[in-house]
Amino acid sequence: MPQAPIQRHLERLLGCTRCPRMHKPVVVGRPVASRIMLVGQAPGDKEPILGRPFAWTAGKTLFKWFAGALGWTEEETRDRVYFAAVCRCFPGKRPKGGDRVPDPEEIEACSYWLEREFRLLEPQLVIPVGKLAIGRFLPPAPLQDMIGKTFRVTLAGRQADCIPLPHPSGASPWHRMEPGKTLLSKGLARIAAHPAVQVVP
Repeated sequence: MPQAPIQRHLERLLGCTRCPRMHKPVVVGRPVASRIMLVGQAPGDKEPILGRPFAWTAGKTLFKWFAGALGWTEEETRDRVYFAAVCRCFPGKRPKGGDRVPDPEEIEACSYWLEREFRLLEPQLVIPVGKLAIGRFLPPAPLQDMIGKTFRVTLAGRQADCIPLPHPSGASPWHRMEPGKTLLSKGLARIAAHPAVQVVP
């Protein structure tokens, strides 16, 4: 697929003003016309400053996972995978610390962009990262029932394989303990073996 349509899409997305409580700027990835889509939760406070998704600590862990399983560097991953998110703006901090979780109205407002990306890219593989992103595609369930498995999902009338990953946050020990450690390895192995990944140059 040519790059131009997704480039135009990102230009429109950068001008989004749907959610007044969200902090600008909108954070987007590269205009990659990929059949592989990674869906994060929402940017943290560093991503708007650095101008890319997964730009800080969680990103370092995520790209280590991809390097180990696929042999891709961070730059190669960003060039080969389309980075989306449930919400594209930093939600702000909670009064008692930590990032605010986007509210259902904000998730719904931002779903317009994700559905449009599904129609534009027609991904064969979707990788939701973290509970909020996984919940955009799959019914609620414990992480151990979802990580390490492949699901068939539909969004915007398009079907895709879905291989969820836990959030690579340092605040969550799940992926560093059993059964999380083993299930994460299984999930990454499934991603590495997926046809959409196998055909990437």
